[in-house]
Amino acid sequence: MGGSLRFLSHAETLRVLQRACIRAGINLQYSEGFNPRPRMSLPLPRPVGVESDDELLTFRAHKSIGAEEHEGRYTSDEARIMDILSSQLPEGFELISVNFAETRASYQPRTVTYVFSVRPEFLDEQLQNRIDNLMASESLFIRRAVDERKSNYKDMDVRNFISSMGLEGGNIVVECEVTAAGSVRVQEVLELLKLDEAMLASPTKRTRVKWRDE
Repeated sequence: MGGSLRFLSHAETLRVLQRACIRAGINLQYSEGFNPRPRMSLPLPRPVGVESDDELLTFRAHKSIGAEEHEGRYTSDEARIMDILSSQLPEGFELISVNFAETRASYQPRTVTYVFSVRPEFLDEQLQNRIDNLMASESLFIRRAVDERKSNYKDMDVRNFISSMGLEGGNIVVECEVTAAGSVRVQEVLELLKLDEAMLASPTKRTRVKWRDE
C-alpha cells in the first residue's frame, strides 16, 4: 500500500476495503444492533503517511460469491476470492495471499519493522554514532501527548520497544516490539534519530509484521 493511499486514515482504509469486498460479491457478516458494522478488522493500524508492504485484513463472510458461477475456473476457494477481490482493489493496493482462519482466531502483533530511507547528504558518521548510542542506551525517554489537543504530556521510556536498529545501505531499519503497553511511534523514532521528513529520500515504509501465532 503506497502512493497517495498512505494518507488514508485507519477508518478510511477499512471503508475502501469494505467497498471492494461488496463490489466483489463477498457476503460479509455484520454485527447486530441499531448500527450494524461489517465484521472486518485491520489488527495493526498503519500510521497515516506510512507506506506498507505487510498489512493483514481479517473479515467474516457467509459466502464470498456463488461457487457455481465460477465452477471449474479456480483450484480453490482461496484462489477464487484472491482473484475477485484483487480486481476490485484500487491502484496502490496489492493482495498478496488469501487464507481461511479458525472462527475464533485472534491476531496480535508481536513486532513491526520500519524502513527509513535517508537522503545521501545525511548518511554520515554522526548518524551511525546516533544509532549506536541509541542501541547502547538503557533508557530512551520521549514526551508523548496524552490527548488530541496536545495539552497534556507524559514522559515515556521507549527503549524496551526498540528491538534493533541499523543502517543497511541508505536505509535505517528499525524493528519495534508491540506489547499490551503499546509501542514506539514512527515520529518518535525519527525524533530519537534527530531526523525529520525533509531528510528522508522517500516515505517511511512498514515492511514486516510478526504475529504472536507465528
